[in-house]
Amino acid sequence: MSNNNKVIVGLSGGVDSSVAALLLNQQGHDVEGLFMKNWVDFADEAECTIEDDRKDALSVANKINIPFNEANFAMEYWDHVFKHFLDEYQAGRTPNPDILCNREIKFKAFLEHALKLGGHMIATGHYARIKKHNANYCLLKGLDHNKDQSYFLYTLGQEQLSRTLFPLGELPKTEVRAIAEKATFITHDKKDSTGICFIGERHFREFLSRYIPAQPGEMRTPEGELVGRHDGLMYYTLGQRQGLGIGGRKNSTGEPWFVAGKDMKNKVLFVVQGDHPWLHSQSLTAQQVCWVAGKAPKFPFYAKAKTRYRQSDQDCEVTRGDNEDICVNFTQPQRAVTPGQSVVLYQDDNCLGGGIITQTDAPGVHP
Repeated sequence: MSNNNKVIVGLSGGVDSSVAALLLNQQGHDVEGLFMKNWVDFADEAECTIEDDRKDALSVANKINIPFNEANFAMEYWDHVFKHFLDEYQAGRTPNPDILCNREIKFKAFLEHALKLGGHMIATGHYARIKKHNANYCLLKGLDHNKDQSYFLYTLGQEQLSRTLFPLGELPKTEVRAIAEKATFITHDKKDSTGICFIGERHFREFLSRYIPAQPGEMRTPEGELVGRHDGLMYYTLGQRQGLGIGGRKNSTGEPWFVAGKDMKNKVLFVVQGDHPWLHSQSLTAQQVCWVAGKAPKFPFYAKAKTRYRQSDQDCEVTRGDNEDICVNFTQPQRAVTPGQSVVLYQDDNCLGGGIITQTDAPGVHP
């Protein structure tokens, strides 16, 4: 039986979730912490910081004097996040596992577990806001637009939002760290985590090669000139500049080289110099579309879009595609829109939803 005042906070061992728990406790909620273990790789225990994170989360729970729970969602993560992640890379696309992790783990497996613990709500340290408008819950950008994480949360629907609190949504990151320092949390100056959700910071190429055999091939220009070799198409993403290993070339313009396309069948990586047409598109198609309100707006409609995290909002018109697909047509050409990533749609600060990018109108060869 749930307690209407009980909130289960996902304590990750980072500063954001630490402060989220503290604020809710100060507001009078019946708060419990829950640390999720979502990744197990026995060959990799030395690299993984999960035990350090667990100790930090426990330290914060003890300091606030709240119960500390643990749950292992490694099986769910493997089945519903990591398998898809590998499939997408093998197909030459660049997935965003953090978005899938939010949908399948933090706001599904964790939510279900929290309800079993008697919780009425869950909370996380995400920088986003939830507002109820009439009978609908709206997902809004965090007020600190430099930290806003609504892009990663667009798959959340009405049921999840009705059970979720984002205590940090109206705070700047600097204030969150100041609150943590005042509370003498061990996490107050802990570096923000980066890298793949729940896999942490590690050498990505070496990590991926454990699960997918690399298939080296040629690196060519759109005109067919051979300019080098690559280690495997899965290691490269559209628009990538670093790690191509193309040195100075005779008759070269001296401009930097970028990944511009992939021929999966022939294992060819296409590269271009400078601001090449292959890098630009004006429209995209997206599938697996999720609408925060539970239904699509009336088509066509105008919105702002992001095709990657931290991108500034881009003006666009959204129309209905085949089946439940959407077509997004931009006012200005977009650079390096990448299949496998998500396009997320906004009107002002209100996140409408989004979908997985499947294709664009960029010239060239793409998965």
